[in-house]
Order: sequence, then structure tokens, then C-alpha cells
Amino acid sequence: MNANDSLVLIVVISVLGPILGSLIGVIKRPSLLYLCNMLCFAAGVMLAISFLELVPQSISLSTVWICGLGVVIGSFVMYLLDILLPHLHPGLCMQEQGRNLKRTAVYLIVGIFLHNFPEGMAIAIGEVADTKVSLIIALAIAIHNIPEGICTSGPYFHATGARIKSFLLSASTAIPILAGFITARHLYHEITGDLIAIIIGATAGLMIYISADELIPAACQSGAGHRTIFSLIAGALLVIVLGGI
Repeated sequence: MNANDSLVLIVVISVLGPILGSLIGVIKRPSLLYLCNMLCFAAGVMLAISFLELVPQSISLSTVWICGLGVVIGSFVMYLLDILLPHLHPGLCMQEQGRNLKRTAVYLIVGIFLHNFPEGMAIAIGEVADTKVSLIIALAIAIHNIPEGICTSGPYFHATGARIKSFLLSASTAIPILAGFITARHLYHEITGDLIAIIIGATAGLMIYISADELIPAACQSGAGHRTIFSLIAGALLVIVLGGI
């Protein structure tokens, strides 16, 4: 596969999650167990790619301290976004008591729209690391975004009855992923050295935060039991296997 083909595949995978999730949300929501397994699988992929690929790559380009700084920056950025913007833990998809469902859905769509920009930047990490890493990150983020798409298009459709509008509003959260990806690809060509190491470390911090704060807690709180842990392990094994190819 040449560089252009890889780039097209990365872009397609990147936008597939929100679009597919939004489509499912206005048709028929899958079972809670299925959603939780998807969340844990994505968490396994994100954690494995962070610790087995991105952190070692960052350290090799600079020092362990620079890598650590990047991890802190990436996780802190996501923490600030969670505080400043409305967001959701997609495994639960529950409306808060006393809230207007339509308004809640709009807030969630806006929140996810803005959250997805740094995720798009993370996918572009192949420009300074490895194309295969970008493909794996794109896959993990796409899987993570499917439940989010379900949890935004579904409530809006339920509140308004407008199927197409609900799908389009929710699917539009793919736009900042593309914007972040394009921005980062151009940015990475202009920087070198320690800054690249910080960016790679920040990408790891971003994905570790998403896994620990959203994916794993959402699956555990759902009552799905211990069965989802095997999906997390499967996600980590996928990264290990692909790393050996």
C-alpha cells in the first residue's frame, strides 16, 4: 500500500465512526453489552498503542522527561475540555433528570464536535511516527466514536422525530476530526526534535485519558460485568500482533 492509499484509508476510517454511529442511532440502538464491548475494545487498543508505540517513540526522539511532559499536556488538555464543554460517557447514553432531551442532545453534539478536533490531530501522528500507528489510532478512535454517534443522534431523533436532520447533525461531528487531521499534517512538517516528542507524548496522554475517564468507566458502570474485560484484552492483542507484522 503506497502513501496516498494509506492516507485515504486513514481518512475514511477516521470519519466512519461518527457517521456509522449516527446512522445506527436513528435506526435501531444495539444492545448495551455490545456497546460496552466496543468501548472496552477501543480502550485496549488506545492503551496498548500509547504504552507500546507512542511512549517509546517519544522517548527515543528526546528524553523520558520530555515524553512525560507530553503525556501530562495531552491528558490535561482533555481534562480541560471535559470541564469546559458538555460531553458524555457514551456507554450509558442516559438523560439527566429534569433535562430537556432535545437541548441535552444539542449540547452533547456541540461538546463532541469540539472534543473531536484533538482526536483528529492524534490520528495524524503517522507524519512523525509511522503510518501503521496512524491506522491503528484511527481505528481505535473510530470505534470509540460509534457509541458517541449513537448517543447523540438517537436522543435528538427521539425528541424531534426528524430522522435525517438528527443523522446529519450527529454525523457532522466527523468534520473536526478531519480538520484536526489536516491541521496536524501540515503542522508536523514545520517542527522537529523535542517538540515532536512532546506531541507524540501528548497523543499518548490524550488516549490514556479517554480510556481511563470515559471508555472503561462507562463499560463498568453499565452492569455488563467482567465479560467486557476480554474485549479490552483483544484490543491490546490487536496492537501487539500488528506491531509484529
